Amino acid sequence: MTQLPTHTEKKLGLVIDLDTCVGCHACVVSCKGWNTENYGAPLSDQDPYGADPTGTFLNRVHSYEVQPNQGVAQLIHFPKSCLHCDDAPCVTVCPTGASYKRVEDGIVLVNESDCIGCGLCAWACPYGAREMDSDQGVMKKCTLCVDRIYNENLPEEDRQPACVRTCPSNARHFGDLADSESDVSKLVAERGGIDLMPEQGTKPVNKYLPPRPKDTWDQIDILAPLLDPVAEEPKGFLGWLDKTLEKL
Repeated sequence: MTQLPTHTEKKLGLVIDLDTCVGCHACVVSCKGWNTENYGAPLSDQDPYGADPTGTFLNRVHSYEVQPNQGVAQLIHFPKSCLHCDDAPCVTVCPTGASYKRVEDGIVLVNESDCIGCGLCAWACPYGAREMDSDQGVMKKCTLCVDRIYNENLPEEDRQPACVRTCPSNARHFGDLADSESDVSKLVAERGGIDLMPEQGTKPVNKYLPPRPKDTWDQIDILAPLLDPVAEEPKGFLGWLDKTLEKL
């Protein structure tokens, strides 16, 4: 088995604010566009204008409707991509070493020339963050736009993931989560940022900021169920979220 590094110099990742995400899918579109035209082989689509289109995406947005205590219904939009876990199971199960975690910044990547398309990484990932590209027969995943964030030919304000750069509601934040003084670390501390499905033991680098309580929710404290670490009966890769939303 491939061994994970014992530590990383940085932990680059995303902080996603569920309170301000409006579900516009701008992050999905920008991710698809950038990674199709600028990084590696294009992200393929099958019959994109037909009755049953499929395709490869590195970022997706799921939407849920919640109605606490029969109050005002609200949509919660939940972006999903690779969480660049400290203990990434996709890395340990990869038989060829194609999946690996970088020591210098903690980003989990796939060396597509070594990928045999066996799908073990997708089965191991509890978040459903791996996608098989049907045309190329290899696994694809979020790279944190590694080709952007270190590209000195880009203006400094563009050296961040495409999804972060394009988000119109400023719901996505990028930075070093190993640095307690970074903007993202401070944001996590101030807002009570949480891990997705912590019971899996993957130690995801990416964090989610829970929705703030709404005045119309009759002082319901929605932070407590969001911090519940274990879903009693998980349903799919978003079992923890499903369980949480049922409690609201």
